[in-house]
Amino acid sequence: MSSTELPETRTAAAPSAARTRAVRVADGEELRSVALPGLTLTVRARPGNRPGLPPALYVHGLGGSSQNWSALMPLLADVVDGEAVDLPGFGDSPPPDDGNYSVTGHARAVIRLLDAGGRGPVHLLGNSMGGAVATRVAAVRPDLVRTLTLVSPALPELRAQRTAWPTALLAVPGVASFFAKLTKDWTAEQRVKGVLSLCYGDPGQVTEEGFRHAVEEMERRLELPYFWDAMARSSRGIVDAYTLGGQHGLWRQAERVLAPTLLVYGGRDRLVSYRMARRAAAAFRGSRLLTLPEAGHVAMMEYPETVAQAVRDLIADDGGS
Repeated sequence: MSSTELPETRTAAAPSAARTRAVRVADGEELRSVALPGLTLTVRARPGNRPGLPPALYVHGLGGSSQNWSALMPLLADVVDGEAVDLPGFGDSPPPDDGNYSVTGHARAVIRLLDAGGRGPVHLLGNSMGGAVATRVAAVRPDLVRTLTLVSPALPELRAQRTAWPTALLAVPGVASFFAKLTKDWTAEQRVKGVLSLCYGDPGQVTEEGFRHAVEEMERRLELPYFWDAMARSSRGIVDAYTLGGQHGLWRQAERVLAPTLLVYGGRDRLVSYRMARRAAAAFRGSRLLTLPEAGHVAMMEYPETVAQAVRDLIADDGGS
């Protein structure tokens, strides 16, 4: 690693002048900003309960942020030293200078973060788009990944569910801006209810406090001038990744993953089909599969204790710390 790749790290305290709302940080979490050439990433850390624990990195999905892992991270704090990254253009991370929101671009950001911080190999966890990103990282840089956990990974499907079509349509040029105008009068509460109905197997599980925090975060994101652009370009990146063939295809890369892998699928997932679980289990060599019939797209938020136990078992079988 060259000296120019050493990260500039600063603790995030007050929001910048360009922002009017601060990002929520749960008790026990630490938020910091890591500056790399052409890229600045916000990292949410949940330090391990004791020194010397192996590092873990959590990668969120499309439209998500590092906060998506706040329910799971404390449950694993006795076995890993956890960090969750806001991918470029999401959460509290600004857009990348090169405007690259492809799956490869996001994977490159994760790799650069790990290389610059010297944290690899890590226990790598990814959800949805973050699952596709994590798969690519594990395939091209096996030295950085100790174990791999994928929650509803966005891997190519020949027949996507109809409930996933609107998300895919964001990839079409002009659709995101049109949708932004069409929904400009929607309240943050309405938007959050729509997201919950799409991502949760049972939206009724969300507490009043959790809903309020989600609304606050939605209001903050809608104030960001690049919100819709990041969504549209990242959606396009997923669609493009689905069409890649040969060695760059995600299924081909899944077959190349060497790290012990845990796959988590929800029976009520409206974005990634439950039927893909069997294909994924066959693609990732020696993988283990956790199916949750009542879960939706974000099992680590809906059933964090169950997911945490499965991750614990994976880590323990890999040799623990």
